[in-house]
Amino acid sequence: MSNQAKPFAGEPEEMAGVGAPLAELDEPAVPAPSTRARPIPRISIQAFCENGATAEIIQIAAEDRRLAKAHVNVHMGGIEAAVVHYQQNPTPNLIVLESSLPRDHLLAELDRLAENCDPGTKVLIIGQVNDVMLYRELLRRGVSEYLVDPVEPLQLMEAVSQLYNNPDTEPVGHVYAFVGAKGGVGSSTVCHNTAWALSEALKADVVIADLDLAFGTTGLDFNQDPMQGIADALSTPERLDEVLLDRLLTKCSEHLSIFAAPVALDRDYDISVEGCDQVIDVVRQNVPYVAVDLPHVWTPWAKGVLLQADEVVITAVPDLANLRNAKNMVDLLQQIRRNDSKPRLVINMVNMPKRPEISVKEFEAAVGLKAIAVIDFDSEVFGQAANNGQMIEELNAKARSASGFRDIALAISNRRDAQATKKASGFAPFLEKLKLKR
Repeated sequence: MSNQAKPFAGEPEEMAGVGAPLAELDEPAVPAPSTRARPIPRISIQAFCENGATAEIIQIAAEDRRLAKAHVNVHMGGIEAAVVHYQQNPTPNLIVLESSLPRDHLLAELDRLAENCDPGTKVLIIGQVNDVMLYRELLRRGVSEYLVDPVEPLQLMEAVSQLYNNPDTEPVGHVYAFVGAKGGVGSSTVCHNTAWALSEALKADVVIADLDLAFGTTGLDFNQDPMQGIADALSTPERLDEVLLDRLLTKCSEHLSIFAAPVALDRDYDISVEGCDQVIDVVRQNVPYVAVDLPHVWTPWAKGVLLQADEVVITAVPDLANLRNAKNMVDLLQQIRRNDSKPRLVINMVNMPKRPEISVKEFEAAVGLKAIAVIDFDSEVFGQAANNGQMIEELNAKARSASGFRDIALAISNRRDAQATKKASGFAPFLEKLKLKR
């Protein structure tokens, strides 16, 4: 067992945010679940439980996207079964033990287990009592973590994540997947403007990965014509590393780079699930934020990106087809991503002249989500920005849609505008009345 001390379950632990600190923005008071439990590497985990409820919790965690690379086996019988099992079998990277044994009996069984543990094996115990003295004794014996029953899937994933993510290195970057409920709803525009706003507001590096290889608009929207891009990485994903990534990326501003699509029709594009996952993994290891611009297709790799992303942003316009498709997407994502936050909804091109529309309120009620941004139809501003190769806020910082994109950026990154949250002075109404009297 490894002798790696961890904070006692329930004691606060400071979270280091990704990216540079901001003067304009406040950090959230409580980190989002997706920021606490990071993706776990390709390790083997074996759990020995005493009751079915705990076994079910571990199984739920095992099916989560963050443990997609880990190999998890769940057994019954608790620590006593584990002692017998490892007398004849090699130990995995991590052993999870549930135990209701009295203190002395538990420590005695751990001593027996230690005799058959391979070097480097970590042990996480789920116990019944919140006892600091017991916890310290467990640490002294090489136990990596102790959680007090009952545990929730996210709590378990967070504990395992802390064991296998080096606190001395930058956390794995966040992946935001942008998808349209229907073709032509402006999902790419939302993705690009949000990513730009994110890079400007947080002063942190952001990469846009354009996966619409044949018809992507990232190069046009940022007035770039890169010779290389994401297709080169996807063709040989095993070759992609930090050096090659730097060569393939096109820098658009101090903090924003694009992984542009080739937009060529003289070749076929066959994206594999594994290759797509590998490329996004390399990018997220090198930058704090990755915005994935997904085309409106339903393929294994596109579905995989949605299921593995930290946040999903669905863009829809207020008509019946968008309502149906958005509802189907939301239902699927909430069914499979049970331990993640709900998808984010952006309603785009609202109040288009002479077009019958479903009201925002009715759309939200039917989908079951509150829109994080409602963006009005504005052909003049959006058309001019597209023709200039600019983002909306670059063209006109006072445009209503510019603040909408910044709102999306702050929402998905779990940040908030400090100026907007400052409480007004208690004397403000009184002072305002004095001004009016004058």
